[in-house]
Amino acid sequence: MKRGLVIVESPTKAKTLSRYLGKDYEVKASVGHIKDLPKKELGVDIDNGFAPKYEIIRGKGKILKELKQAASKVTDIYLAPDPDREGEAIAWHIAEELKKARGEKRSFHRVLFKELTAKGIKEAMASPVELDDKKYESQKARRVLDRLVGYEVSPLLWQKVKSGLSAGRVQSVALRLICEREKEIRAFTPEEYWTVTANLKASDASKVVQGRVVEYKGEKLKIKDETACQKVLSDLKGATFKVEKVKKKEIKKNSPPPFITSTLQQEASRRLKFPAKKTMQIAQRLYEGVDIGEEGPVGLITYMRTDSTRVSEEAVNSAKAYLEHKFGKDFVVQGARKFKKGKLAQDAHEAIRPTSVERSPEAVKGYLTEDELKLYELIWKRFMASQMAPAVFDQTQIKISGGDYILRASGTVMKFPGFTVLYKEEAEDQSTEEQLPVLREGEILELLELEPKQHFTQPPPRYTEASLIKALEEKGIGRPSTYATILSNIRQRDYVRMEKRHFVPTELGMIVTDLLVKHFPKVFEIDFTAEMEEGLDKVETGEATYLDLLKGFYGPFKESLIRAKKEMRSLKAQGIETDIECPECGSLLVIRYGKSGEFIACSRYPDCTFSSDFERDEKGNIKLIEKKLESVRECPRCGRPMVLKRGRYGEFLACSGYPACETTLPVPIGVKCPEEGCEGEIVKRYSRGGKLFYGCDKYPKCNFATWDEPVAEKCPECGGEIMVKKGKVLKCLNKKCNANFPLKSS
Repeated sequence: MKRGLVIVESPTKAKTLSRYLGKDYEVKASVGHIKDLPKKELGVDIDNGFAPKYEIIRGKGKILKELKQAASKVTDIYLAPDPDREGEAIAWHIAEELKKARGEKRSFHRVLFKELTAKGIKEAMASPVELDDKKYESQKARRVLDRLVGYEVSPLLWQKVKSGLSAGRVQSVALRLICEREKEIRAFTPEEYWTVTANLKASDASKVVQGRVVEYKGEKLKIKDETACQKVLSDLKGATFKVEKVKKKEIKKNSPPPFITSTLQQEASRRLKFPAKKTMQIAQRLYEGVDIGEEGPVGLITYMRTDSTRVSEEAVNSAKAYLEHKFGKDFVVQGARKFKKGKLAQDAHEAIRPTSVERSPEAVKGYLTEDELKLYELIWKRFMASQMAPAVFDQTQIKISGGDYILRASGTVMKFPGFTVLYKEEAEDQSTEEQLPVLREGEILELLELEPKQHFTQPPPRYTEASLIKALEEKGIGRPSTYATILSNIRQRDYVRMEKRHFVPTELGMIVTDLLVKHFPKVFEIDFTAEMEEGLDKVETGEATYLDLLKGFYGPFKESLIRAKKEMRSLKAQGIETDIECPECGSLLVIRYGKSGEFIACSRYPDCTFSSDFERDEKGNIKLIEKKLESVRECPRCGRPMVLKRGRYGEFLACSGYPACETTLPVPIGVKCPEEGCEGEIVKRYSRGGKLFYGCDKYPKCNFATWDEPVAEKCPECGGEIMVKKGKVLKCLNKKCNANFPLKSS
């Protein structure tokens, strides 16, 4: 008879555990949550202590039946979903359902796997704990808070702005940060300033020293314009340049701490260009187990949802032994390193680290995908570097006088590489070392050249995923485990778009944010959201109760909701006013929102049917987008000209007689269909998920389709009629040929 049933949330995790636990235990996967709030209703009994109405998730009945059958054969059930609040909720709901099953009395144990290795699994199974009701209450409070905001505010946005919108307790605050940054950028006015650098040379030195002018008559110098710059240049041309002071010192740079969830997401975004969601998906796989040959499935990293930089003594000792063998004793940090603990850190789990330092990236390279290897290497090197000696630099600072002016020059040269032989931070990768010539105090320098340079102050940068995650963490908004979901949601809802890996709010994102902040000033206040996170932490520690937290939130929220229903302006009916005149009738244009996104239209609609796509310049000013077809196409239904429009999934042709005629067509790309006997042409089409592909306009009579953009060029090898762009090459569509040729532009 089996000693017990072990239930985890993932099939991959179940496979790894099965290998190490052997035949003594049966291992089953719940495949995530088995219960949640209903999708089609609020699911919270507000009048009865905010009791959630959890129900079995559709499609999970079969899994639950299998879990009950397996549970009927054992007396001990080990609940082992991930060791966090989310995992606690999964464990709690499974226990609730299995307790209803018939059979002997069963004992339930909570098992917290911090790493899925033989040692980690053995230790966790040997020391199970009780289900944590406070941690579950905290997760339940988060779920109910998010449901109350989402299900009571979102319908208001549907009514007033556009169907299908969503508001979120945390996601809307993250969006607010992005929108407020955009307003700062639009309001920013560049200011001119100048710098002056002197190229100086000592009589016995071959190397030039560059001194930047920083002071004038003992005051910090600001050169505001070209006139002021010319005065500085004039003064310095006849000046004597003298070395006033040479200061040398040794500086040390310590290695960064091992990753926590937020820093892993930030660094993977900066270095690997991974979205936070992708980073967490890959990290989950590395944690749950990867088959590495003879060892079988093994977890390569410790649990990846953590806010602690704490590391076990055993892991530290293993890392130091490895490093001493590979690099030598001088490269290993002396003593125990202590890293600064975050203000809101719960410190429940270790930092993210490899489960064995011996499994170097090179050792497991053959068993991982390209992206898995990249992330694992980042984690492995960061942890190993955290136990390495500091990098040491010699820094020289030189103070030079030139008449009434003071110039400064500085240079830094690496003396000992320390941890940088293994891991360099982004700033170090981009830095350049400058070695200054040896100068003596009192030495007179020869002026070779003065270099004036004009500059303009820059607006604050838009957020990247990395910088937004950092801002959320610093402000206490959300928790590291929620960041990936937050960033994914605001993109999926079309509240933001990505430009060169930076978040840019859409018109919809800006107006939704303005409405929410105006009508729910408390709920979507940054400080208030951070306070709610602290409140959830207090529920977990027992300092506050589930009911007190929700009561304190819901009273003011309900009042704001009632007022908003009466006072929020309906943008569906009125649109957003602009000061731009309609080019057809002279009335003012308004911004409206349709199923395909925002557009600008005449306020006299339907008397005037003018509409246009638009964009904003760097100051936020609206500019109409005029798009013309290369050749005029007539509507096949009414004969009016077709016009080019942009919808949610890209461009399409629409009848200019809309709304009298609602005909739409896909956009042709000027390439004939290659199928034999077909007289159609290739057009842009979009899948249900919004992904662009190319197909014949005679569909369904002709089924030709390709994901790659067709080009009207014959294949030099086989004479095929068209080729497709595939990265930086042109590829023949003839399967028997399949030839590749470099793009002419490349």
